[in-house]
Amino acid sequence: MSVPTLVIHGGCGVIPRAQMSAAREAGFRASLRASLEAGWAVLAGGGPAMAAVEAAIAVMEDDPNFNAGHGSAFNADGAHELDASIMDGATLRAGSVASTRRIRNPIRVVAELARRGADPLMLAGEGADRWAADNGFAMVENGYFATDWRRAALEEIRARARAGTLAAAPESEKHGTVGAAALDAAGHLAAGTSTGGYTNKMVGRVGDSPIIGAGTWADDRTCAISATGKGEFFIRKVLAHEIHARMLWGGQSLAEASRAMIHDELSGWAAGAGLVALDRAGNTVMPYDTEGMYRGKASPAGIEVAVYAA
Repeated sequence: MSVPTLVIHGGCGVIPRAQMSAAREAGFRASLRASLEAGWAVLAGGGPAMAAVEAAIAVMEDDPNFNAGHGSAFNADGAHELDASIMDGATLRAGSVASTRRIRNPIRVVAELARRGADPLMLAGEGADRWAADNGFAMVENGYFATDWRRAALEEIRARARAGTLAAAPESEKHGTVGAAALDAAGHLAAGTSTGGYTNKMVGRVGDSPIIGAGTWADDRTCAISATGKGEFFIRKVLAHEIHARMLWGGQSLAEASRAMIHDELSGWAAGAGLVALDRAGNTVMPYDTEGMYRGKASPAGIEVAVYAA
C-alpha cells in the first residue's frame, strides 16, 4: 500500500508580493485549501488518483481566483479559449481538449475521454464543445468565464503592448494555469492541467497544458507532473516527459530531474516556469523560477498551502 498524496498548483502567475494584500492572499490560500480538500476526500476514501486530480482541478476551474474555467484569461478578440488534459499513470490513458469556448469544466471532459481510452484522445475547438454537449457535460456561454480582474489584465497588457513595455508586465497579468498530481493507495499516479492560456493570446493559440508530455505527464514507473508557465517553451522541451525520461533512463531522482528542467534547461528563456510533481514513492517537488507559485499538498499528515518562498 502506498501513502496517498496530492499536490496542486494555481500557476506561477502570482500577484507580486508588494501588491498582494493580506486579505487577497488569504483568499488564494482558502481557494487552494478547498481544491486540496476536494481531491483529498477522494484519496482518503480509497479512490483512484485520476479521480482525485479531476476533483481538485474542477474546484479551481470554478474559482475566479485562477486562470482556468471561470476566471480564464481573455484572448486578443476579448473571448476565452480553454485548454486541459489529464493522464492516468497506470494505463497511460489520457484525454485532452484545446481552444474550447463553452465547456464549463474542461477537466471533467478530458477525464471522460481518458476513461473511454479510445479514439479520440484529443479534441479541439467547436468539435470539443460539440462532443461535450452531446455527452451531457455542463455547457455555458463564453461570457461565463469572464471576470473584472482578467478584463483589467487584458487592458493593461494591451496598453503595455502599445507602449512597448510588455516585457515588464508581472506574471499575474500575463498567464496562469491550474494543475494537480496524485498518488493513490494502490500505488497509481495521475496528473492533470487546465488553463485559459495567456492574456491577449492570438485566437487559436494552444499552449502546453493540453499537450501530453509537455504540460502533463503520468507514468506509474516514474512520476506524475503538472506544469505552469510559457507553454511554447515547454512544448519545445517536452518538459514533463523529459523529467520522466531522466528518471526512467537517466537514473535521476524526481528532484534532480525537475530542478534540471526548471532551473537549467529553461534558464534564460523567460519561461516563468514551475511545476508540481510526485514520484511513485510519494516524494514531492514544487520548483518554480518566479516570485511565487500558488501551490499546496495534502497527505495523511494534513494540508499545507503556500504562495511565495518561505
